[in-house]
Amino acid sequence: MSAIFNFQSLLVVVLLVICTCAYVRALNPGILDKNKQGWLGLFWKAARIGERLSPYVAGACILMSINLLVYRG
Repeated sequence: MSAIFNFQSLLVVVLLVICTCAYVRALNPGILDKNKQGWLGLFWKAARIGERLSPYVAGACILMSINLLVYRG
């Protein structure tokens, strides 16, 4: 089933995008900072969310991983 139609899979994809964008911006900020508008601006916004809300994003990642391991495993 596609991640669009399954809410739990959609949350996993969104969390992975946020974590990946924050990691890429930490390594090389120039990649995401030059694309603040348009379609690629979504990745810049995801990186900002990952930076500013990092404790909450980390908690959501931990909860999602436990949920995937316990209930889907």
